Amino acid sequence: MRTLLLIIGTLLSTTSLRAQTAEDSVRAAVASLFTAMRQADAQTLTSLFHDSARLGTVTQDASGHTSHRSSPIAGFIAYVGQLSPGVADERARVERVLIDGSLALAWTPYQFYVQGSFSHCGVNLIQLVRSGAQWRILAITDTRRKTPCPDIF
Repeated sequence: MRTLLLIIGTLLSTTSLRAQTAEDSVRAAVASLFTAMRQADAQTLTSLFHDSARLGTVTQDASGHTSHRSSPIAGFIAYVGQLSPGVADERARVERVLIDGSLALAWTPYQFYVQGSFSHCGVNLIQLVRSGAQWRILAITDTRRKTPCPDIF
């Protein structure tokens, strides 16, 4: 009986893996990013990013001047990895996924909290590339502001 249950469980999990769409797998990769951030798990974060990944931020000052800064992802991973679990909580919703072959784009409105207190909000534009069977994050560019915040629920 135990063997039969194990076989049925394996078949069901294999079937559900085959049924997962490319969009589902992109959404899962993005969800893994936010979970790893919450858990301050640098090892998982490292596995989610492409070796040449970059992190970018687009901001606008009070006079309306727009600026962009970009940096290698290693600094972000090191920063998150030194936090205690639960300190960084990015609450996000994958609103849209676009895919063309091995390239994907996820649009994710978010609200960011540090130790339970609101910090900022905006939208992440997450670019992913398929590497074998895994989607890996190639770049994240975000906007940052205090208000108005996008609806994430």
